[in-house]
Amino acid sequence: MHWFPAVVLGLIALRAAAQLVLEALNRAETGLHSGVLPGAYVGIMDEPTFAKSADYTLARSRFASWELAYDALVLCGVLFSGLLPWLWMKFDSLAPGAAWSGALFLVATGIVLSLPGLPLEWWAQFRLEEKFGFNRSTPGLWVTDHLKGWLLAAVIGFPLAWALLALVRLTGPLWWVWGFALVFGFQLLLIVLYPKLILPLFNKLTALPEGDLRTRLMALADRTGFKAQTIEVMDGSKRSAHSNAFFTGFGRFRRIVLFDTLMNQLTPEELEAVLAHEIGHYKRGHIPQRLATMAVMQLGAFAVIAWLAQAPWFNTAFELPAGALAPAFLLFGLLGGLVTFWFSPIGNWISRKHEYQADAFARDALGTPAPLIGALRKLAQKNLSNLTPHPLYSAVHYSHPTLIERERALRNI
Repeated sequence: MHWFPAVVLGLIALRAAAQLVLEALNRAETGLHSGVLPGAYVGIMDEPTFAKSADYTLARSRFASWELAYDALVLCGVLFSGLLPWLWMKFDSLAPGAAWSGALFLVATGIVLSLPGLPLEWWAQFRLEEKFGFNRSTPGLWVTDHLKGWLLAAVIGFPLAWALLALVRLTGPLWWVWGFALVFGFQLLLIVLYPKLILPLFNKLTALPEGDLRTRLMALADRTGFKAQTIEVMDGSKRSAHSNAFFTGFGRFRRIVLFDTLMNQLTPEELEAVLAHEIGHYKRGHIPQRLATMAVMQLGAFAVIAWLAQAPWFNTAFELPAGALAPAFLLFGLLGGLVTFWFSPIGNWISRKHEYQADAFARDALGTPAPLIGALRKLAQKNLSNLTPHPLYSAVHYSHPTLIERERALRNI
């Protein structure tokens, strides 16, 4: 056996084992607290809600364990069954060595590789989420969402991949620098276009109507120096009872989006606190920081792909032609997570630091931590959040601090 497939098998097994151990630790931690509400959480949740959140956490963790094992087996099958070289032969034969046939291979293979996960996605939506009252979607909507996603992958992904592969022939050995510039520039454009052209394909966005709430939120934006183009409400309730808010765009294109479920769950003062938190991300410079980090990581990824594509052992380990760039991109996408998984605690640590800073900004903007604490408590209750995750699980999987950690920081404890 070629040495590299053996390394890949070892990395797949090691990651899967680590993920399964983390799930087991988190279930054990949840089980310790599932019977009685700990004293530290009195007032945050009532006992029936706390018990239901524990049941939800345990159900999701058991499902995740099966999903992790399934995904590891599927990845092994994709890499070692001969599927990839068969697909490459079919698409490359259309126009050997052409950029467009390589781009077609990437897009079509990506869609094919999404198919094995559909049964588990369906089960999670229509069994697990349904059981706990979160599912609002329908089978028809679920199918339509996936068809739209595949169509977007073809409409957007194919021209981008074609341009990227064509660029290689024009720019020589330093193609990876120009390739990074093309992809990163396109992503910046997509950030601007996403809320206007793509998001409306899946959800309806409406401007927050005139009234006391809009006046209050716009006054907060003005007071904090955040000139948002608009505040919009998204019909997230058409798919899920989970609630959220997010910030999209940059510069004069920035906007705040609130889920309609969030609007129904929080008071005007609590919504003001949530908006202040989102503004805090902007005022504390988190958006350009994240863009800069993404740029550095993508540039590094392009450099690694350029090296791997020329390495005689990379493509050939999976019966793909040495030096072929499209297969190298695909293999990097499939194998990259085996390495980046181990660095996720670093990314989560930075993300949690940003959340603390945004929380502090919201507290200072409103002059009190009470509205944000109230909002966070309600969101934890409504979303059945796990209040007692295992510390290792939290480090690897949580991009946000736990509720109790955020409350302590907001109260300066």
